[in-house]
Amino acid sequence: MKAFQVISTTALFLFLGATLPAFAQEDHHQEAAKPEKQQEQAKPAKQEQAKPAKQEQAKPAKQEQQQARGQQEQQQKQQEQAKSSRQEQQKQAEGQQEQQQKQQEQAKSSRQEQQHEQQAKGQQEQQQKQQEQAKSSRQEQQHEQQAKGQQEQQQKQQEQAKASRQEQQHEQQAKGQQEQQQKQQEQAKSSRQEQQHEQQVRGQQEQQQKHQGQNEQHAARQSEQEQHRQEGEQRAAWTDHRAHNWKSEHRDWHERGGYNGYRIPEDRYRGYFGAEHAFRIYTYPVVIVGGDPRFQYGGFWFSAVDPWPEYWSANWYDNDDVYITYADDGYYLYNRRYPQDRIAISVYVN
Repeated sequence: MKAFQVISTTALFLFLGATLPAFAQEDHHQEAAKPEKQQEQAKPAKQEQAKPAKQEQAKPAKQEQQQARGQQEQQQKQQEQAKSSRQEQQKQAEGQQEQQQKQQEQAKSSRQEQQHEQQAKGQQEQQQKQQEQAKSSRQEQQHEQQAKGQQEQQQKQQEQAKASRQEQQHEQQAKGQQEQQQKQQEQAKSSRQEQQHEQQVRGQQEQQQKHQGQNEQHAARQSEQEQHRQEGEQRAAWTDHRAHNWKSEHRDWHERGGYNGYRIPEDRYRGYFGAEHAFRIYTYPVVIVGGDPRFQYGGFWFSAVDPWPEYWSANWYDNDDVYITYADDGYYLYNRRYPQDRIAISVYVN
């Protein structure tokens, strides 16, 4: 459209440029013709004044008419030329319009071709998408068929395995029955042998029982003697370590400047120590080291640094359940009968 407007404006300027000179020439001829009319109007006055000179004045008037006639012919020629120029310009404008129409038609056909190409391209892309979808659909169908085949194969394998297990179970049952029969036969045979052996052994046991009774009586007398000896040692070790006023005599590890002895490993501590692991001291060895009683438990030796309270029972080490706990940066011995008290103890490996 912009090209068409430019061409139309150019044609209009050419047309105006051709017509303006013609109109200017016509105005010039009209102005030139005016003196002639004035001269013609002035002729009667001259004729009245100078009648004798009519013949002499007539000659210039004819020449002027001839000149005016030539000028008119020239103007007609110029008008015809301007007309032909306008016609040519119109033809050129029409040619330009036709050319513009052709260009518009070409542009339109070009756009139509582009649209057609775009449509063809879109159709190709759509066909490609459809082909890809069809391909993916075929692949999915193949995958489903493969999965279905695998499932069927797995089912067959499972059925075969089940049948194989059933056969094995039947075989095992048959084998078990055979083994059971053999065992029963062997048991019956061994039963007869055992009866014979029992009869032989019964006589031997009776003799052994007599000897064992005699040995047990002797061991019991020895055990009582050993127990009395240990009890005496325990009593002597703990009696000398009894407090007169425990509240004023005992001190915890903080008051003693902190615990600096051996520390029990964590895994060992969890297995033998704490409130859930109670024991009675009389079942373990007790010795006196440096005037303090020392007992063995859980693979370690423990020395009582504090005296035991005077209000505890005299045989607490025989009858009371005690346990060892690590608290307040040190080890302490607790008595479940007297949970408010604790005795400071030190740990030794040997």
